Amino acid sequence: MIQGPGRFEYYLIQLEELLVKASTTQNPALFLYKNDARTKLFMLEGLSKLYAGLHNKKKFLYAMEYFKSLEDMFGAVDYYDGFAKDFLEDPIMPSTIRLFVEARRGQNLKGINEILIKKKWTSADLYRTKKIRRRIKKSDWQIPEKEVELIKQFYQKAIKSVSEFYKETGTEFTDIELQVHELRRKLRWLSIYPQALRGCVQFTNNDIETPELLKYLIPAVVNSAFNVMPVAANNQFFVLVEKNYFLALSFVISALGKIKDNGLRIMVTAEAVKNTQFVNETVAMERALILNNSENIGLSIFLKKAKEICQPFFEEDNLNKLIAK
Repeated sequence: MIQGPGRFEYYLIQLEELLVKASTTQNPALFLYKNDARTKLFMLEGLSKLYAGLHNKKKFLYAMEYFKSLEDMFGAVDYYDGFAKDFLEDPIMPSTIRLFVEARRGQNLKGINEILIKKKWTSADLYRTKKIRRRIKKSDWQIPEKEVELIKQFYQKAIKSVSEFYKETGTEFTDIELQVHELRRKLRWLSIYPQALRGCVQFTNNDIETPELLKYLIPAVVNSAFNVMPVAANNQFFVLVEKNYFLALSFVISALGKIKDNGLRIMVTAEAVKNTQFVNETVAMERALILNNSENIGLSIFLKKAKEICQPFFEEDNLNKLIAK
């Protein structure tokens, strides 16, 4: 039984249900944001990216571009929304900073509402999702046994790409957004693909002696709902992933996320200072560091912490041990 179309359909149906409901509200973008449309878009983007690496590249890149562009816009909303809420609880942060961040959030929501209409995401006939569905439906879907082998090869290439990106950064991180945040994005895809594939990726635990992994296997990671694979369902062929190495990956993603958030908090503060106090970037950063109690350390402390997490993880070659031998 061909599995690929069903994986897309699972998330397309969920997205369409939200789009229909959103179209009846005064602010469709806000409705979609609050109801986690971004996760559905993430999964559809991941599937499109993956299948573009298997077959019918042009069809799936077409789909991926639509899902990615909308997901990126929701990502921008989430970026400003998170810090707006954070700043609201910070008595030191000037109200002008919070209001600026809230305004940026509003601008991004407005942009999404415009795109929803322009690209016909919320049209009565659900034009956009139906067109994407029609295009990918005609793909050269593989039989499950062959497809799983292609998925395994794609996953191996994705792992190699992450490792190469890390090597390119050198031994030191120098940029929160372009290095730490981007590395986390690439690592995160390795955890998204198994979820999006709806059961054809499963854990195995070969009881390999891995004492170096113990530092990653903390309760918050081991017990996380995000680290439970979808049930096998009607899948008959599988890509097997070593559980403890996947949990180690999850630990690094989470740890880098916290570092990234702390660094970006300073950067969004600097952006707000620059635009509300009309100063240059240097002065804006200096004031942002003071507002975040980081004037004595700057962003360097976050870059150092990122290195402390990533260096042993990559030196242990944990990514290349993800797929079961």
